Amino acid sequence: MKVHFIAIGGSAMHNLAIALSRKGYRVTGSDDEIFEPSRSRLEKEGVLPENIGWDESKISIELDAVILGMHARPDNPELLKAKDLGLKIFSYPEFLFDQSKDKKRIVIGGSHGKTSTTAMLLHAVNELGVDTDYMVGAQLDGYDCMVKLSESAPYMIIEGDEYLSSPIDRRPKFHLYKPDVAIITGIAWDHINVFPTYENYVDQFRKFIEVIESDGTLVYNTADKEVDKLAKEFQARLNCIPYQTPVFEVTGIGTRLSYDGETYDLNIFGEHNMQNLMGAMQLAKHMGINHHEFLSSMKGFTGAGKRLQKVIDIENFVMYKDFAHSPSKLKATTKAVKSQYKNRTVVACMELHTFSSLKKEFLPQYDGAMKYADHALVYFSPEVVAHKKLEKLEKSEVENGFGGDVTVVNTTEEVLDFIHALDLKNTVLLMMSSGNFDGIDYDQLGQKIKVQF
Repeated sequence: MKVHFIAIGGSAMHNLAIALSRKGYRVTGSDDEIFEPSRSRLEKEGVLPENIGWDESKISIELDAVILGMHARPDNPELLKAKDLGLKIFSYPEFLFDQSKDKKRIVIGGSHGKTSTTAMLLHAVNELGVDTDYMVGAQLDGYDCMVKLSESAPYMIIEGDEYLSSPIDRRPKFHLYKPDVAIITGIAWDHINVFPTYENYVDQFRKFIEVIESDGTLVYNTADKEVDKLAKEFQARLNCIPYQTPVFEVTGIGTRLSYDGETYDLNIFGEHNMQNLMGAMQLAKHMGINHHEFLSSMKGFTGAGKRLQKVIDIENFVMYKDFAHSPSKLKATTKAVKSQYKNRTVVACMELHTFSSLKKEFLPQYDGAMKYADHALVYFSPEVVAHKKLEKLEKSEVENGFGGDVTVVNTTEEVLDFIHALDLKNTVLLMMSSGNFDGIDYDQLGQKIKVQF
């Protein structure tokens, strides 16, 4: 089978391209920009385009399918030619469904907690030898490709993103997967550029539940009031399985979980991670893994990449990097760190980087999001605001959005100056961003602070 990728350099797209190449497909692709690590990974697999840019000559009737990435525009010359030739054009979620329609599909949805829950489930199935295919939106440690597609696996685990599928398919990705088993970990307004109201955003999760297969299963987090309310609408049609925060206590290495008369020592911590763990445990049951097997297998799990990922850990100082950037994620992450390190000073730095986070009307959603930190800094780049064609932001507007008690800065140097001006003895430093504060090397920063002790 011959498949061509339009916008092959994307995070999900390049992983899918690699997976199909490994499956024996003839894969070609194009893009007008390909950054690392996509470039090196595609090159290693022999599917990196020879030239950067769009090339209509790559589109011919010999293609069995064209897979269209979100980065491409509706007037993309390769896309227009594919349409003229009447070729099959898929978004990557459509193609994933096509590849998994004869498997049991387990889809992880939610505004936050998706990647961690998916990583937990994958860790368990790998530990216990359960054959499964998967698609994960983030890079996890121990994997060289975040998509696996096979003929043999009876299951397909999919991280279900609520963002749009492609430039010509404005449906959220998770509406296309038709899960047999689905989970919603939490709902907190995001992607304001696509879902202009909170009600509109919540409705996308309602539609996600509606596409669950007949007699399918919805696993849902009762600790989230919106999720709990939504699930109750479907209890007559679906097998609805609730979960909530389990009984746990903080330990020196992480958490001691108590469940069904047993205790389990874990390396992860935080109320939100314990909820994710319970959700993943319920999903695992639908893959033939009982609760004790699942929890026992999780003793070696250290977390998903960039989700409370430890950078430095010495006697008087600990540093974490985290992907948190939305209001709910910031609050959950800072609360988890403060609960874990009650006797330490928590210094939390975060970057406003996404379209939603830089919109003036969205800023009030951040009120109190950093309240668990002893020292809090918020960074945003005026250049990024301008690049996204958004209204100019003032530091005072950001400070007010967070409810005060935060330092707001506009340069990477100011972020570093803020950190280095503090007495970091007996401190936890938390760096939270979907970017890197426009140039901060977290490992380098950690080593520089380490030598101070």
